[in-house]
Amino acid sequence: GRKGGHKGRARQYTSPEEIDAQLQAEKQKAREEEEQEEGGEGATGDPKKEKKSLDSDESDEDDEDYQQKRKGVEGLIDIENPNRVIQTTKKVTQLDLDGPKELSRREREEIEKQKAKERYMKMHLAGKTEQAKADLARLAIIRKQREEAARKKEEERK
Repeated sequence: GRKGGHKGRARQYTSPEEIDAQLQAEKQKAREEEEQEEGGEGATGDPKKEKKSLDSDESDEDDEDYQQKRKGVEGLIDIENPNRVIQTTKKVTQLDLDGPKELSRREREEIEKQKAKERYMKMHLAGKTEQAKADLARLAIIRKQREEAARKKEEERK
């Protein structure tokens, strides 16, 4: 028959019901902790709330540090790297949609290319480009040849 794994035991799998039950228990535990924290603040009274509102700037900074999970020694040492870019998330109200949008190099080049093409087509239609002049000269030669051919046919008919 089948033997167990290399550690000497058969594998045990958790059922989806057990996983759901564990998740529910964790959520319930988190709710209870939040309720206890809220109850603790209410019991102490107004002085802490006033202090918290006065020190709101510091608590916001602490929250930002808390949100970023620090790796390794980062938590112990404050590193000031001028090249390090800290990603800040902007709120929808802070977004500047009306301001001029900066285009990338590729987008700028594509727009310039389209404008140059449009200018060339206008010049071409006006007959000011070298290619247009050559085309018009060819057309004039062809018209002359056709007129001569038409005259010869007329003369032959007469």
